[in-house]
Amino acid sequence: MTPPASEDRKDMPLIARLLSGVDKPRNVTRIFYVLIAVCVALGLADFLYHKHSYFEVEDYPLVYGIFGFVVYGAVIFIAKGLRLIVRRPENYYEPLATDTEDERAAGSDADATGGRPHA
Repeated sequence: MTPPASEDRKDMPLIARLLSGVDKPRNVTRIFYVLIAVCVALGLADFLYHKHSYFEVEDYPLVYGIFGFVVYGAVIFIAKGLRLIVRRPENYYEPLATDTEDERAAGSDADATGGRPHA
């Protein structure tokens, strides 16, 4: 996909112009490294001040970052397990859906499996 010409970009909204280069590979890499630098800086900043903690475990540096990472991972694994319970078959709503009509009945020459015309 080619980027829009500069005259086409003037018609775009401001936020679209600002975010139009985010999906370029070099910019994705830059964003990744900036996020790593921010995380490292915040982790190092945790050593620079005294916390007035309620529980003793809160006095350890990086405890909130580690706790957040562990809980985030737990949420992911819980969601994967929950998906096994609440998952429905792919055609669960098919009898009531209007967009599942048979194309051949509508006069199309394409078959339902391949989308190619019948020979």
